[in-house]
Amino acid sequence: MLKQPLFIGSEIYRGSSYGGLHPLRVPRVSTVMDLSRALGWLPDAQYVTSPRAKPKALWAFHTPEYVSALARAERRGVVSDLERDQFQLGTHSNPVFAEMFRRPATGAGGVMLAGELLSNGGIVHVPGGGTHHGMPDRANGFCYLNDPVLAIKSLQHHGAERVAYIDIDAHHPDGVEVEFSVDPSVRMISVHEEKRWPFTGALEETAGGSSFNLPVPRGLNDSEMRVVQEELIVPAVDIFAPDAIVLQCGSDAIEEDPLSRLSLSNNAHAEIAKSLMNMSPRLMVLGGGGYNPWSVGRCWTRIWGVLNDQKMPTRLSKNAESVLRDLRFEGNSRGRSPPEHWCTTLADQPNEGPIRNEIRARIDALRARF
Repeated sequence: MLKQPLFIGSEIYRGSSYGGLHPLRVPRVSTVMDLSRALGWLPDAQYVTSPRAKPKALWAFHTPEYVSALARAERRGVVSDLERDQFQLGTHSNPVFAEMFRRPATGAGGVMLAGELLSNGGIVHVPGGGTHHGMPDRANGFCYLNDPVLAIKSLQHHGAERVAYIDIDAHHPDGVEVEFSVDPSVRMISVHEEKRWPFTGALEETAGGSSFNLPVPRGLNDSEMRVVQEELIVPAVDIFAPDAIVLQCGSDAIEEDPLSRLSLSNNAHAEIAKSLMNMSPRLMVLGGGGYNPWSVGRCWTRIWGVLNDQKMPTRLSKNAESVLRDLRFEGNSRGRSPPEHWCTTLADQPNEGPIRNEIRARIDALRARF
């Protein structure tokens, strides 16, 4: 069993961008690495450089034709009209950019390595993972590869017979559900904003019994997410008794994210991560969505602190503060004058509120399936 949690990262994320106008133009994983180191939370002994998955390894989920097309698009820097239509490469959502194969292949390699490292138990954080929309034969929703699927398959390959997948991203993990539909060895639990792309994951969609989908209305607050955690996520995992848990910890459900209308603070993410730490011998925590550089960097760094039982600082050190003050969010009004607490604190102020009846009713409907 791993003696301490491991962090799998890579320098490829530091200089890699989907392009100047794309939501994924912002630094994310590199911010988590820099902030964690500035806090003294990421010693060399806990850091592992992510390998890059080889094309053949990606065939575990993706078709050889699609993997070849993705690698070819990176080499050429352009796609044909036929390739764009067939593989959804070179679109507004999934643009051609310099590392368009190497970057997602690094995320995939990281989660596949994590599955191996967890063969005897432990905790691994892979913030570069979490691209849950990728389909077997095409890119989808900013996701060129589906590393959560590859993470689950790696865990299974290394001895996990029952895997629970919990996804708290603002968007439904349609690609993961496609792969593990009607699979009794995988339990998928997704909490996502209703009426938001990809417009899947309705309450009634069960994936043949494998999925528990909870679409939530706009403005989801910390109090409501705590009820979801205590009455849905924790009991659903407990009853399933998994050998391994994969938590996709997308931060786009946080109040200030530009691509959703949910209102969580990062306290909700921290509480869910903490609640899952002792529910299985293996825990893999992934990143996911998150398009405000301050909120995503602070959230995923905080998650790493939770996994290591670190005390949250009331005020960040000067070195940690400088990491956040150096961030830029070009092209978005939130970047013009970021509030002071985005640069001086790690933990958000709680966003508590009333618990709406519709959320309770949906939880009750899902609990009836336990």
